[in-house]
Amino acid sequence: MPEIAKHAIEDLLASTNPEEIRQGLKLARVKAATMPPREAQPLFEMVSAFFYIDPLDRPDLVPVINEAITLVGSLGTWIVPVLVEHLDAGDLKAQMAAAQALGRIGEPAIEPLMTAYESSPDSARRAFVLYALGMVKSPGIIRAAHLALEAAESPDLELRDTATRAIGRFVESIPVPQLSEELRRQFIIALHKNLADPRHGIRAKAVRSLGKLAKHGHMSAKERQTLKATCLLLTGKDENFEWDRAYIVRKEAEEALQYLQQE
Repeated sequence: MPEIAKHAIEDLLASTNPEEIRQGLKLARVKAATMPPREAQPLFEMVSAFFYIDPLDRPDLVPVINEAITLVGSLGTWIVPVLVEHLDAGDLKAQMAAAQALGRIGEPAIEPLMTAYESSPDSARRAFVLYALGMVKSPGIIRAAHLALEAAESPDLELRDTATRAIGRFVESIPVPQLSEELRRQFIIALHKNLADPRHGIRAKAVRSLGKLAKHGHMSAKERQTLKATCLLLTGKDENFEWDRAYIVRKEAEEALQYLQQE
């Protein structure tokens, strides 16, 4: 990066003014498009600093943070291993931003993330890797399905929670013809099992993911009827007049019912 351009970008990104920062990000995007990976590393370090900003402290910088994530995701496949390392950043905000950037990269991030998952004995890191896989919008994500199914039964709360959500994200990206009958049924069985989880957050994610299976055509007529009956039970709209005590579970069940109105 030419020294003058580097200083210009640094000055703009160091500003507290959101508009000046966005100008710096635009300039950084232009420069990144013509730079080899080795020279782009300092650029990444400058831009990824925004991953650590607390949006509660600086809500005016939320659009800037999103632009920084998009920019990093456009740097190319060389950034994948760097971002995978950032999943150990020790800062929740930065870890989630790195995961989102990996999702923006798409297909090339799948195999490195799967390798990172399988090689890590740490449940917390595995949860972040699985979260990143859930961000990937590619039919190729089907290759990671077995990881989500395994994690959905984990005794670790965060890993089980993340996996239950990830299954719903996976089916958004997998076309109906590519999802085998066996895998489709495994998804449904795992999610129905987690509907009985003592944690209301996991129950809510199970309902949400089941709703996505229905929405994207991954359920038979009988399975849709079963899900509809389950959602009516959770919301207290069946003849038993009972319901899930957690509002978030009832809310997700109400949304899932929108995809089942024709039954």
